[in-house]
Amino acid sequence: MVEDLLRTSAPQVLAAVARRYGDFDTAEDAVQEALLAASRQWPADGVPDNPVAWLIRVASRRLIEIVRNEQARRRRESLPQDPVPCVRGDDELTLLLLCCHPALTPPAQVALTLRAVGGLTTAEIARGLLIPETTVGQRISRAKQRLRDAGAKFTLPGDLESRLPGVRQTLYLIFNEGSTASSGSALHRVELSAEAIRLTRQLRQLLPEDGEVAGLLALMLLTDARRPARTLADGALAPLAEQDRSLWDRSSIAEGVAIITGALQRYAVGPFQVQAAIAAIHDEAPTASETDWPQILELYRLLAALAPGPMVTLNRIVALAEVDGPLVGLRALDDAGLDHYRVAAVRAHLLERSNAPAEAREEYRRAARLTLSLPERRYLEAQVARLA
Repeated sequence: MVEDLLRTSAPQVLAAVARRYGDFDTAEDAVQEALLAASRQWPADGVPDNPVAWLIRVASRRLIEIVRNEQARRRRESLPQDPVPCVRGDDELTLLLLCCHPALTPPAQVALTLRAVGGLTTAEIARGLLIPETTVGQRISRAKQRLRDAGAKFTLPGDLESRLPGVRQTLYLIFNEGSTASSGSALHRVELSAEAIRLTRQLRQLLPEDGEVAGLLALMLLTDARRPARTLADGALAPLAEQDRSLWDRSSIAEGVAIITGALQRYAVGPFQVQAAIAAIHDEAPTASETDWPQILELYRLLAALAPGPMVTLNRIVALAEVDGPLVGLRALDDAGLDHYRVAAVRAHLLERSNAPAEAREEYRRAARLTLSLPERRYLEAQVARLA
């Protein structure tokens, strides 16, 4: 399919043109025009024998035209017009690092990565993130301006190791927004989670010895494997303990378990590897009651030491309650001082298990008021009605 071919070719073309001519902003505009030309010509004339080379040639010509039209004589004279730039193995890694430049805010990194590396259009990004198309366009435009202001170059940075955490975190943010949408009427945005998995696979091919990239890919696969069972036929949310595990994607689980098992054996342990190990324990449990909660609790304690944060604390408390009982969990929740709608949902669940239905109902109601996700709100409101 021409559309899929263009999407997968776009990052290679942009990386090659940007590296050759040294101007990411103009290269990005030129590549978009080349993709548009291909979408019009290829269905009628047929796909060329080397689609990437065709796109690179057209984008290169268009870039030179843009420079000439802007009367940038000095730059034009310095632009080599021949031969056509080739695709190098590290181009896409360089492009990903550029899109996740520390000068950019996380929302800008996400938008620019989806556009430049993922090959998504502005409209597709807007639909995925549930924000106006103009907002996405502004984010991308401002991101490119900030890259210019920061003097960012299309070269592999010398501080590669220090830049990789930002790349991994950006891919994780994209996956998370697709896996559990933070707002809107849908629980999942499959196009975002699928794109995050594709990009992380690509990153792992480029950096096969990075244990945290392996952990991130395993975490995505093990989490996404449960997606078919996370909603019921009527769209209602199904919590992990109530999911039909026969619907889980066993091939993704097997791949994820194999990746994280190998990573834990070969590399120093990092936060994404620990999260993937936790996801693997959940996925390998035949039933919810057979989940190895003591092991999960120990892993959350390790995760809290490696990457402390409010959601890690909350999940550790959930595991603690499963091991030592709901009253212990409630005391830990009170001591933690967390502020999030999911805190209210967890407190409601623990209160219900502690035979305090009236208090649980109020906490479910409070959580429903605070969440921006409609499927989650419907689920929480259903708990209120059930306890009433």
